[in-house]
Amino acid sequence: MNKNISIGWIGTGVMGASMVGHLHKAGYKCTVYNRTKAKADQLIGNGVSWADNPSEVAACSDIIFTIVGFPKDVQEVYFGERGILNSAKPGAIVVDMTTTEPSLAIEIYNAAKAKGIQSIDAPVSGGDVGANNAALSIMTGGDKEAFGRVLPLFEIMGKQIVYQGKAGSGQHTKMCNQITIAGTMIGVCEALLYGQKAGLDLSTMLSSISGGAAGCWTLNNLAPRIVDRNFDPGFFVEHFIKDMGIALKEAELMGLSLPGLALVKQLYLAVQAQGHGRMGTHALSLGLEKISGL
Repeated sequence: MNKNISIGWIGTGVMGASMVGHLHKAGYKCTVYNRTKAKADQLIGNGVSWADNPSEVAACSDIIFTIVGFPKDVQEVYFGERGILNSAKPGAIVVDMTTTEPSLAIEIYNAAKAKGIQSIDAPVSGGDVGANNAALSIMTGGDKEAFGRVLPLFEIMGKQIVYQGKAGSGQHTKMCNQITIAGTMIGVCEALLYGQKAGLDLSTMLSSISGGAAGCWTLNNLAPRIVDRNFDPGFFVEHFIKDMGIALKEAELMGLSLPGLALVKQLYLAVQAQGHGRMGTHALSLGLEKISGL
């Protein structure tokens, strides 16, 4: 891809800062905005430009990426008074990498198209580890031609980049991802509780089960953090609750019953009520420990 194109980036949090950092290191001119400027200070110190609002980012960028918190944040960033769609240039591409509602991805797509702008929904999986290591899984929806234009940039940030189909398809795929993680997470946390109560050395136990049929990303990356009592976020509990709520809402619209997901969401709400909403998703272990009196 032409290194002379200008990249705009909105959202420099736990994952976003690393992601735009990779693009900057690859030689692209990047302009960023974040609600809390301090979270972009290191990037600015490394030569990334700063803008005072999303509209200013869009006005000087050919491709604009967003990765923020909640659907309301996405709405504000795109449709607000100082939003992207007020100033993005015809021919620009907007790429929302936030995990949000499929219906919102379609709304952005249609509004952008009316202004001569292309839109892609491209949520990611892999947490802070995947973002830091440029090893994210990126699932995309929108026009395939627009996907092809952005693909070289996706390849700088991720390892598994898959075009899923029309607008909203990336977000639907991410819901499948989150449903899987919810079930996996409770299994990993309960296994650790069982191992602790049985008197096993947890690290030794993990070395066995991670090499068998139980092996998975959560077991390899988050179980050791639980053992070390490190609950720093790769992905926030409160954001995961948001994602599970979206998945359950979409399932209801499709007439699906997802009782496993509903149970795990209730457990996470308890974790949040205990004051752990800004911890990593593996803090589910803390809620389960409390139930068992450990």
